Amino acid sequence: MQSGTVDGLYYEVHGGPAAGRETVVLSAGLGGSGAFWTPQMAALLSRFQVVLYDHRGTGRGVRTLTQPHTVAAMGDDIVKVMDALGLDRAHVVGHAAGGNAGLAMALDHPGRMAKLVVVNGWSRPDPHIQRCFDTRLALLNNTGIAAYVHAQPLFLYPADWISANNARLEAEEIHHIHGFPDPDVMRARIQALLAFDIDADLPRIACPVLVSASADDMLVPLSCSRRLAERLPDATLDIAPWGGHGFTVTAAEGFNATVVSFLVGA
Repeated sequence: MQSGTVDGLYYEVHGGPAAGRETVVLSAGLGGSGAFWTPQMAALLSRFQVVLYDHRGTGRGVRTLTQPHTVAAMGDDIVKVMDALGLDRAHVVGHAAGGNAGLAMALDHPGRMAKLVVVNGWSRPDPHIQRCFDTRLALLNNTGIAAYVHAQPLFLYPADWISANNARLEAEEIHHIHGFPDPDVMRARIQALLAFDIDADLPRIACPVLVSASADDMLVPLSCSRRLAERLPDATLDIAPWGGHGFTVTAAEGFNATVVSFLVGA
């Protein structure tokens, strides 16, 4: 494994270069940590070189943001990591915030994107997403980091999965509190996501896109993914029947098989 930083962004390269192996860049959701993709690594490394990175303001890299901070800037950060590694083109797989960053990158840097996977993403402001983030911001602002982190699984996972995995979630909670970004960084990242609106530009995204969604996502309505699939010129919609917003964790095996099949397909 190779690691480094570029413009303050921490990244890792797994599965070194080999003849015929394409590269997949993984972009996490609001939490921003590349470690989010642990359940996908073995499946992807069987076919690809994999690049993980921590979003600006989170994880092991710089803890400040570009100003003003936008989803387009998040997309630019993916390109900065690719530039540091000498990658002309790569596949990008992004979850929620990371998927939106991938859409922005496909608009602003179309020649750098091979295929794109958008997991539980959206193209324009949505009242339900706004309500969820308002609630999370109220917890952060009025109660603090610990309360925000404790409530997070309610937005990410199905109720039965939370019940069955409570011990795991309690252990992860300690880690997430310790590594939580500056609250101002989290507020700015949320505001960037709430302001994100590329709906009118979706027909300009020419690369193949897998729009991956979970039918029971508590945070992002399934209608958002359906709209992406309808308006993107070359989109495939795949709906997992169960798993919540974080179905990359709760239903990883099925998700992994679908993503690998899409990326290796003609």
